[in-house]
Amino acid sequence: MTAGPVALDLESDVVELTRTICDIPSVSGSEAPLADAVESALRGYGHLDVLRDGDAVVARTSLGRASRVVIAGHLDTVPIASNLPVRVVGSGADAVLHGRGTVDMKGGVAVQLHLAATVPAPVHDVTWVFYDNEEVEAVRNGLGRLARERPELLAGDFAVLCEPSNAAVEGGCQGTLRVEVSVPGVAAHSARSWKGVNAIHGAAEVLQRLVAYEAAEVPVDGLVYREGLNAVGVRGGIAGNVIPDSCVVTVNYRFAPDKSLADAEAHVRSVFSGFALEVVDASPAARPGLDRPAAAAFVRAVGGEPKPKFGWTDVARFAEIGVPAVNFGPGDPELAHTDDEHCPASSITACERALRAWLTGRAG
Repeated sequence: MTAGPVALDLESDVVELTRTICDIPSVSGSEAPLADAVESALRGYGHLDVLRDGDAVVARTSLGRASRVVIAGHLDTVPIASNLPVRVVGSGADAVLHGRGTVDMKGGVAVQLHLAATVPAPVHDVTWVFYDNEEVEAVRNGLGRLARERPELLAGDFAVLCEPSNAAVEGGCQGTLRVEVSVPGVAAHSARSWKGVNAIHGAAEVLQRLVAYEAAEVPVDGLVYREGLNAVGVRGGIAGNVIPDSCVVTVNYRFAPDKSLADAEAHVRSVFSGFALEVVDASPAARPGLDRPAAAAFVRAVGGEPKPKFGWTDVARFAEIGVPAVNFGPGDPELAHTDDEHCPASSITACERALRAWLTGRAG
């Protein structure tokens, strides 16, 4: 007999809900058990229309409001590093949840689920989106799949992505470009190395250009984005006694939202002129858009000083389809993907309170 999905109590304490969903492993590609639990729980609420697309779950209100907002978060995590089940240090408002997903981004997902269940009559119609495969290559991204195949589900006047931002507004996001820079060589026996050309040694020029590279700080719409160009992998060689005839340096470029993907690629090709280069993954940046009325209203409602988003998030996907979006979720983004990933309970509850006030029109 096959067990059913884990039962989630969406009306329980949002911190305890965070702990529960973190303890359902959902490494990218293995989100089905968590998606099952989310779908089953949401179907228990009559004010929501729920549908499933692969391992993405979408729940919508249809109250005839004058505006619709989209609130989204991904269900997947990076691989577990002996950091589940969640460990709780302290108690009450001082509690800190340690474990995979507490920051990126099941604290945000728990806030979404709790509000979807407990705010049946928001001042905006709301589309709640819980999607798969955010932490892997862009082609597998569940939000991207919905944008391509079911774009009507993402339509709205404004979107909030509950990525970790310390419960503060982070506008836009950096773009990301990953390339492979190839260095040729000539194979030879290592005992007669002068007969060949060592491709790994040749990669020193690629690395030197990276060492000498000065990353830009770029102001965009009042926020300053810091760029970065870095080697993230090197591969070459086939045996301990063979001079390698090829070497590949993988480079990641994080670029400000003043640039298109074409601009970013052109810049990287100029840095590595003379070398063969292949783009292997790319996702566009998103401008902050904080001058848009819906975004400005959200900032006023939740308070605080907006900051730039360092890193890529799916706000870029919303930007591509013309929906202004911001990042707003619990947890310190600098702790995302770390072995000691942890999130204060106070950050989760602060995020929940701010979003509830905005959705119920009680902010300010």
